[in-house]
Amino acid sequence: MDVHGRDLRYFVTVAEELHFTRAAERLYVSQPALSKQIRALERQLGAPLFERDRHGVRLTGVGEALLPQARQVLAAWEAAVAAVERAKAAARATLVVGMSHSPARGGLRPAIRSRFTAAHPLAEVRMRQVTWDDPTAGLANGSSDIAFVWLPLADPERFRWVVLATEPRQVALPEGHPLAARDRIPFTDLLDEPFLALPREAGDLRDYWLATDERAGRPPRIGAEIASIDETYEALVDGRGVCLVAAGNVPLVARGGVITRPVDGVAPSRFALAWRAGDERPLVRGYAEAGRLAVGEG
Repeated sequence: MDVHGRDLRYFVTVAEELHFTRAAERLYVSQPALSKQIRALERQLGAPLFERDRHGVRLTGVGEALLPQARQVLAAWEAAVAAVERAKAAARATLVVGMSHSPARGGLRPAIRSRFTAAHPLAEVRMRQVTWDDPTAGLANGSSDIAFVWLPLADPERFRWVVLATEPRQVALPEGHPLAARDRIPFTDLLDEPFLALPREAGDLRDYWLATDERAGRPPRIGAEIASIDETYEALVDGRGVCLVAAGNVPLVARGGVITRPVDGVAPSRFALAWRAGDERPLVRGYAEAGRLAVGEG
């Protein structure tokens, strides 16, 4: 037996009104059309649902048995429709992805985007450029839903992440620097060099790119503070200092007047896709999963 939701809705309305004309007005249908539909439902069920006489309309025993069940079915269907609409709204939502610079790395971002779009075709992804004084790329203040970041993150218990790339750190130098002639440079030979530093607001990440853990307690010399790739390049060309740079970012700074060299004695860098701990929204989970798949962890 294949009963349509419309048939049950017509039946429930007549049962509530016990009057075909008033029920038809509630349903915005004609009274003859409503009567025809009720008769078709009765034939399908094999029993009358209403008694009709000159005194009015009354439910039969079969109608009384059907009424609470029909209401439950209609309520369940309305709940299902509402759930579908919520899911559709979530699928159409915008995901804000924070980043301090474009994470090129062999097409990593397009690879993540294509996987995410395949799973969430209605979602809009909006990339948000964040300055270097926020090492969480917008996660900490909620302006980004998920973000490309460098580890370590301050307050790591607040975040979850998947590492996208582990890369050696190199040193960027002006072409005329005395150490530029070497093929490799021990970090101990850089201890007295002025370093370009991230803004103080970057906290732990500032210390990381100054390699404070590898300095055995010797404080770094700060030649200048930098807050973007362009500022970094200009400071290098001007000879205001040297800086450590992840291997994947070498093309961003190794332009005219600047060279990079491998450095021995410093730990490799880790580039990650991070989100706030406990954020279980489908689009956030979906983008994180796309990141895992893009680097072969899925």
